Amino acid sequence: MIPAYFIAHGAPLLAIERNEYTQLINELGEKLQRPKAIIVFSAHWESGVQQVSEVSDYETIYDYYGFPEEMYRIKYPAKGEPKVAKEIEAMLANQGIPFEVDRKRGLDHGAWVILSMLYPDADIPVISMSVAPNLTPEEQYKIGKSLAELREKDILIVASGGTVHNLRAVRFGEEDGVDQWALAFDQWLEQHITAWDLESLFNYSTLAPNAQFAVPPHGAEHFIPIFYAMGAADKDRTAKLLHRSYRYGNLSHSIWQFG
Repeated sequence: MIPAYFIAHGAPLLAIERNEYTQLINELGEKLQRPKAIIVFSAHWESGVQQVSEVSDYETIYDYYGFPEEMYRIKYPAKGEPKVAKEIEAMLANQGIPFEVDRKRGLDHGAWVILSMLYPDADIPVISMSVAPNLTPEEQYKIGKSLAELREKDILIVASGGTVHNLRAVRFGEEDGVDQWALAFDQWLEQHITAWDLESLFNYSTLAPNAQFAVPPHGAEHFIPIFYAMGAADKDRTAKLLHRSYRYGNLSHSIWQFG
């Protein structure tokens, strides 16, 4: 069975950079059993109700500005997979989870930056899914859990975001060192994820040190994808931190494997 993953997509420039973190994601794609399809939850697709993509041919969305021209020439021409999308919809409906179908939206950089490193040839079908910050962590976990059986069908579930993502606190251009408040939050998170302590994790906003700074209201959409990925591995309840590093003082780069 293919594990589920939470992978931080960092800043968009990762798409054209070559460093330890991008290399690790490249290698992960090479090591993994080749999936039949990929479900990707992206922090950059926010919605009130869960969205499921039925797009046949994805356009590449450039949802950023002020970057080098090269960043606007990148294409990730992934195709959709209607059959898997319909399976997802049936699973959500079976669990009483409200959802809507989207047939227009392309892949935002939260999705394609990660996918382009995992599978640069864009030759594996993709089903894009939104994240809903207004839902509780329990509800977000339940959405991931409802899709868990798809892992048994060689379908890869990836959640893209960032455990510490406060753009008002990052110090662009600074590469050395990490702010202790960010590290303390991530260390608390590691402790409770590896113990699969859902009660604490679902109440991270009041229990985790520096939670309001690490996951501010304007950045919660980057943190919550981790609950979707964990939910997809509820039967296994095993977690492994494959990588953690930081850029710009506190922007986290982490890879979590679940199951």
